[in-house]
Amino acid sequence: MADADLEEACLSTLACIRQARLAQLKQQSGANDDSSEQEQKQDAEAAARQNILNQILTPDAADRLGRIRLVKASRANDVEARLISLARSGQIRQKVTETELKGFLEKVAESEEKQKGGKIEVVRRGGGSWDDDDDLEALLDD
Repeated sequence: MADADLEEACLSTLACIRQARLAQLKQQSGANDDSSEQEQKQDAEAAARQNILNQILTPDAADRLGRIRLVKASRANDVEARLISLARSGQIRQKVTETELKGFLEKVAESEEKQKGGKIEVVRRGGGSWDDDDDLEALLDD
């Protein structure tokens, strides 16, 4: 009989622990609902983008775009956005090949260069002036 009472006590304790843990998980998920909704929305957008890209890119072109993403994600995102907008406007009627994607990438690179101006800008740190050497020479002459 003592074993049965002990077993019943353990089961009730285990049930209490499970209920407490379940309540804790529900509370945590309630706090994370906003972030999980946002994550779900981002996942849905990414899936929609991927679906469109699968429809308009050949496998070779999709592979090249994936490799570009590994090197420079911002450029890949820019190219994807432009391709999707062209597809939605009806300007892309057949699948984009790897060769066409290369040409498209060259145009994107040229437009980025034009936006940057292709100039090198030298930014000097503040705090020092060019006549610091003169002050040093004056100290050494003394």
